[in-house]
Amino acid sequence: MQVDLNKYAEFVDAVTSDESKDTDALDKSYRELTKHVIVPRMLTAAIGLASETGEFSEIVKKCLFQGKPMNEETIFHMKRELGDIMWYWIQGCRALNADPNEIISMNVDKLKARYPGGEFDAWYSENRKEGDL
Repeated sequence: MQVDLNKYAEFVDAVTSDESKDTDALDKSYRELTKHVIVPRMLTAAIGLASETGEFSEIVKKCLFQGKPMNEETIFHMKRELGDIMWYWIQGCRALNADPNEIISMNVDKLKARYPGGEFDAWYSENRKEGDL
């Protein structure tokens, strides 16, 4: 199958939101968000979490698929990345003006509801109730 990248680019443009293509539309969206969250912290959290979880995942990938040894140095590195993840996670909590303890409590409640037996069950993992995000 031959792909025409110029046609694909036109398709991508057509299915891209105005906020992703136009500064004025993005600015309007940004202003609307500021009514509900602290946008700079939210952006810091979102981009930072993606970056730091990627760094943690990179170490896991290298250990599993590329022969990197799981030794004290590797574990130390992974722990430092987890610390960075937590730093950005707290930024997300602050962006939402949320108590980190409340967020963990909500997560525990969600998982208790998802797994009524109190243990992981693949069936419940794949067959979630309506509203279980």
